[in-house]
Amino acid sequence: MSPARIDQITLEVIRNALASTADEMALIVMRSAYSPVVRDIMDYSTALCDAKGRVIAQGLTLPIQLCSFPRVMGLVQERFGNTLAKGDVLIANDPYGSGGQHLPDVYILKPIFVDERLAGFAATVAHHTDLGGIVPGSVAIYATEIQQEGLRLPLLKLYEKGEPVEPIFRIIEANTRAPVEVLGDIRAQIAACNVAEEGLSALVRRYGTETLDRYIDALHDHAEAIMRDVIRALPDGVYRATDYIDGLGENPEPLAIAVTVTVADDTIDIDFTGTAGQVEASINCPISLPESAAFCAIRCLSQQDIPNCAGYLRPITVRAPEGCLVNPRYPAACGARGVVGYRVFDAIMQAMAQVIPERAIGGSEGGPYLLAGGGTSDGRPFVLNEMVVGTWGARAGKDGIEGISNPAANLSNQPVEMVEADMPVEVLRYGFVPDSGGAGEFRGGLAFIREFRFLADARFTLRGDRRDHPPFGVAGGRCGAPSAHLLIRANGSRQSLPTMPMESFEARRGDIFRLTGAGGGGYGARLARESWRVAEDVQEGKVSIEGAMRDYGVVFLSDGVTVDTAATDRVRAAQAGTKA
Repeated sequence: MSPARIDQITLEVIRNALASTADEMALIVMRSAYSPVVRDIMDYSTALCDAKGRVIAQGLTLPIQLCSFPRVMGLVQERFGNTLAKGDVLIANDPYGSGGQHLPDVYILKPIFVDERLAGFAATVAHHTDLGGIVPGSVAIYATEIQQEGLRLPLLKLYEKGEPVEPIFRIIEANTRAPVEVLGDIRAQIAACNVAEEGLSALVRRYGTETLDRYIDALHDHAEAIMRDVIRALPDGVYRATDYIDGLGENPEPLAIAVTVTVADDTIDIDFTGTAGQVEASINCPISLPESAAFCAIRCLSQQDIPNCAGYLRPITVRAPEGCLVNPRYPAACGARGVVGYRVFDAIMQAMAQVIPERAIGGSEGGPYLLAGGGTSDGRPFVLNEMVVGTWGARAGKDGIEGISNPAANLSNQPVEMVEADMPVEVLRYGFVPDSGGAGEFRGGLAFIREFRFLADARFTLRGDRRDHPPFGVAGGRCGAPSAHLLIRANGSRQSLPTMPMESFEARRGDIFRLTGAGGGGYGARLARESWRVAEDVQEGKVSIEGAMRDYGVVFLSDGVTVDTAATDRVRAAQAGTKA
């Protein structure tokens, strides 16, 4: 008997129905969450999985969390098999025992049953305000083992047959500095799973179990076929690149992120041999995050509309030696691991820029900059989780984008009003830094600056990068400007802080912390930038008059608006080393 025919219109309808359900899950989390880190920064992800645990749709949230779902779901299949029941809800956060990424990322998973048959899973992950550990926010660069970072939750049942497992809730409540926010965000994740249950159940009842399963298999195959076509269009070869994390503490030593990308017919192999070993700090990055960053980078190089399902991952393999920075051994601390994942994305972009520079993106700010701290204000404890995102590098034909999340993420900066309403902090300054985008035919995005005044005593820690190794340019574009951290005491004294300090800092009421991100890398030769583009940048305050001449060889008349064409030709010829 020949296999049943797949109707392409029905396949597209099912694909969009699944995607809409995953997106609805994401909206439910955002609208129901208690904490700013979930509600405003949007550090969470949602997905639907089939009965085999394969991702069949992901919400428009964080691509860098994509591959944590397959690993977690694999362990669900292994540990629970066919023993799960309707009304069960699972919880986990352990990077080593449950396939997660770091302890603040809590997974809430719900098996979906229709007529007593497992139809799939609703899956969510959210970054929670605080899960205990040695600093508020549970992200201490100087932690040396995961036990110092907070509460570890293996895969457990949070609900069993619809009834809450109260001891788990009580354990979580007792191990967080922000129980209202954490428990509220968990309930927001559960609400999203309930919405997914309704959406997937409706599809099963509309199409029937066998038909829907057949179309889901076809969706995986369709995504795989598109990705293989994309890879087949790339020149076969071996492409290598090394990028660097600045390092740790006051005297940092660079940490290499080495990647070898091998393109062979319709497959890509990504190998991280040569990457620095794991360190006694919390930037070690469990493998699910580098996998996600690698898949995201390859997908960004595609110009095709590829379904967000596990099928497109099949032609891509990711390998990393155990014990290195991108695949650490237990019990390595990993709370601040995100900076390494974003650098994986950048390293792959540099490797592929050697063969398809027209699709590569210049270096971005290096991922979200983290300010985590806490203390007591008016007799109440507070936990500040400030993740600030900023800029993209340039691409062929396009300047870098400012005020936006890293290409491997989909985060948002907290509104100033919300920060000030919720926390004893005043935001004094928030904007862009002129002349910070890497010069090129297309300019890198500008760096951001955000300045906080503490209105209560606090203890805080940082995670930044891209100071000693600023964002790279592509096709001759220049690097973006480096980052900076500055603590300005109420008495006027100033202290430059490391990008990844191996200690926490005491802030007194009235002290100011100034965070300046890195600018995006440029694309193409800087003297090829059209003078009218430079003039627009000057008018918008993105480039200064001095920067226009220094970086682009563009000279203005005394009005500061009109380009002096003759002088520009002379200056550019001199900078290019030729005669006018």
